[in-house]
Amino acid sequence: MSYAAADGRQQILDVLASAGEDIARALAELGEAYEQLDERAADQLETELFRPVQSAYGRLQRTHGEFAARHDLPAHEFVSVAPGAPSTGAKGFVDRAVSAASAADTALALLQDSMLPVEVGDGELRAGITAVRALLGGVGSRGRELVRVIGR
Repeated sequence: MSYAAADGRQQILDVLASAGEDIARALAELGEAYEQLDERAADQLETELFRPVQSAYGRLQRTHGEFAARHDLPAHEFVSVAPGAPSTGAKGFVDRAVSAASAADTALALLQDSMLPVEVGDGELRAGITAVRALLGGVGSRGRELVRVIGR
């Protein structure tokens, strides 16, 4: 394997790890928001935000681990992240979660646009990135809608 290919694969893994940290942050924020909401709003948050973000996190971890294994590279150890300060309430937690999910989606979009996954990656990697982005895709609009109706 050439140095450029090895460097490119490591760069891909680094971007995936960073996006994973953003998604973990979103999950932590959503978990805190859930605790502050009434039952109806909490159920809506779980269905519309938490589940897709949790699925995206699992898919990203799997994509990262499998890509690393296929190329004999070390896998990143994904860890839980602490949520931010509770002073902003459920709306603040949801806003920060949406922001973190958006940051992850943007990082993955930039990775896709770079063509690096095509040059040194493989089809399974590209499919994994696409699947994660599909899961994160509606989080922003659904989160904004939930924030709009919280407290009504």
